[in-house]
Amino acid sequence: MATEITVPALGESVTEASVGEWLKQPGEAVAVDEPIASLETDKVAVDVPSPVAGVLSEHKVAVGDTVEVGALLALVEEGAAASGGAAKPAAAKAESAPAAAAETPASDASQTLSPAVRRAVLEHGVDPSTIKGTGKDGRLTKEDVIAAAKAKQSGAAPAPAASAPAGSAPASAGRNSERVKMTRMRQTIAKRLKGAQEEAALLTTFNDVDMSAVIEARGKYKDMFAKKHDIKLGFMGFFAKAACLALKDVPSVNAYIEGDEVVYHDYVDISVAVSAPNGLVVPVIRDCDKKGFAGIEKDIADFGARARDGSLTMADMTGGTFTISNGGVFGSLMSTPIINPPQSAVLGLHRIEDRPVAVNGEVVIRPMMYIALSYDHRLIDGREAVTALKIIKEAIEDPTRMLIDL
Repeated sequence: MATEITVPALGESVTEASVGEWLKQPGEAVAVDEPIASLETDKVAVDVPSPVAGVLSEHKVAVGDTVEVGALLALVEEGAAASGGAAKPAAAKAESAPAAAAETPASDASQTLSPAVRRAVLEHGVDPSTIKGTGKDGRLTKEDVIAAAKAKQSGAAPAPAASAPAGSAPASAGRNSERVKMTRMRQTIAKRLKGAQEEAALLTTFNDVDMSAVIEARGKYKDMFAKKHDIKLGFMGFFAKAACLALKDVPSVNAYIEGDEVVYHDYVDISVAVSAPNGLVVPVIRDCDKKGFAGIEKDIADFGARARDGSLTMADMTGGTFTISNGGVFGSLMSTPIINPPQSAVLGLHRIEDRPVAVNGEVVIRPMMYIALSYDHRLIDGREAVTALKIIKEAIEDPTRMLIDL
């Protein structure tokens, strides 16, 4: 008996997705709850599991097709057994990957591959069982696969010079171009960022922060903090708490425009920009203003791990009243971040570097960081933006303010 596999519910207000890849081909055996396809929504990749055990008999849609919730994806013959001669040819048709990549689903490592990693394995033709993962619990990341592919290429013997057409220019040797369709998530990111620039009246104000006090506090308490809370004490927790102070004092920075009305919040949900294999994602720390440092740091660590292995959900990224983006981890000195609609402001953090500054009439070397607040000038006046950024600066330079809510 054939069981229909349909597009599952994808989250609030999400009605359609694109077929990112088929994880199972016609003729292949399927276990209960085993993913058969990966769908790409505006924000995340979603695996579609089979509710029954059997053999996948037919694909009803192709990779790249747009499908709505409830649409028919595939048929699974319940209780059937895959024939040894049927599964392998079908798998070989899926992508131009070597047999090793197609046959690895039986290994333990491949069972934990995220959709993005599986796609990279097929695209680059590498065997995931031979790669050491650097993600959480040793899981493979997309970067691991790409690094392995590059290492494989560098170790391959160069093609004979005779293979080049006679008379071809030497400079053209090895020059290739590749045309790859943007993922649904990348397309959505592009549209949202461009939409933010066109809709909002964007402006950025800057300040610099002396990180001495936070570095000293972190160095003094990090071991005790880790022992008590089983999580590292990072810098993001300090900035999140400092931002909560600023947003409470300057409510417009925590609000957004909807039509001809302004929506204010009596809570702070901070979106934290995280780099994921498919692009930038912004999971949300709920009720950040009510959480302590340990709760914030645990949320951030969890988001980072799940962004790398592709397990963030739509619910993780829904909402948010303010965003913090840390370009400093990539070495950025200064930037003008773009707001995350419908939010009205975003805080950009940058790298810490020793710089000479004047303190009490003397030039001293201090660990300094530039911080930037981009905001929608339609709602937030310059005075309010500068005040909010100044509150953040003062809280970081004197962390005691965060304890006494000052």
